[in-house]
Amino acid sequence: MIAERLQELYAELPQGVRLVAVSKFHTVSEILEAYSMGQKVFGENRPQEFAAKAVQLPQDIEWHFIGHLQTNKLKLVLPYAYIVESVDSIHLLDAIEAWAERNDRRVRVLLEVHIGAEETKQGFSEEEVPSLLSDAAAYPHVDFCGLMGMASHTDDEEAVAADFARIKALLDRCRTDFPDLVHFRELSIGMSDDWRIAVEHGSTEVRIGTAIFGPRKY
Repeated sequence: MIAERLQELYAELPQGVRLVAVSKFHTVSEILEAYSMGQKVFGENRPQEFAAKAVQLPQDIEWHFIGHLQTNKLKLVLPYAYIVESVDSIHLLDAIEAWAERNDRRVRVLLEVHIGAEETKQGFSEEEVPSLLSDAAAYPHVDFCGLMGMASHTDDEEAVAADFARIKALLDRCRTDFPDLVHFRELSIGMSDDWRIAVEHGSTEVRIGTAIFGPRKY
């Protein structure tokens, strides 16, 4: 079933939109089934689970960390992550910079933007992102690669589209205002239920789990 679902997604996704197969809560064998279909980009959101999988699975997998990351868990994530999509605070960004400097590494990040109506969501406001980027030189070991966000949790497709449009507009504004940030072009929006709407609003990657792997196993 995983192979069939992936084939359907590959057939429908436009060229230039990257598929992040969200493998959190799913087994190594399931990930390997997807990998055998040519899927090389996977997303995880729990540091311990992520670190355990990263050392067991093929080294050419491009791991995206997509969950809330506590600063005391950096050592479980940063050695293996291709990119951290969920940088949601200055405190976390400062810790990533410090870790990268100590370990002589560069770390790719997306800034998580809080657009949706839910108060519980984490991330930067639309006003905070440009302010942070204006101080990007303070993070010489960090590559700012774009934005990540989620729409409001609603069945109203117009509301979802409006949220995605706001995130895309913010990305475009930042690219214009900060042309020196040459990597700042990724827009990670869209999940299993709303990825088609996200693609219509400029998503460069979609994060899809359930539509590939089915309900979580543990």
